[in-house]
Amino acid sequence: MKFYVLESQFQKPFESFGEIVPQHRAWLQQWYDKGVLLCSGPKSDKSGGIIIGRAEDVSTLHALVEGDPYHRNGLACYRISEFDAAKQATVLDAWH
Repeated sequence: MKFYVLESQFQKPFESFGEIVPQHRAWLQQWYDKGVLLCSGPKSDKSGGIIIGRAEDVSTLHALVEGDPYHRNGLACYRISEFDAAKQATVLDAWH
């Protein structure tokens, strides 16, 4: 499995997202339930967010982004970065 950092950049002020926020969180939960995501959350300055995930290949992450209500509604764009986890905490051994 490959590891990925997905970084979103908000295109509008977060305060304007309204009812899309619970839709985004429900969308995230689907990917947590599939075992793709480890953690996610907004940047402290609310300019975007960070998602840490893993998948066999980047196409899974592209599909993930395409389904995001933030992305579909023009509220966020994403940058996906693949990285090699040279070291990891033993707690991640159970992540599958």
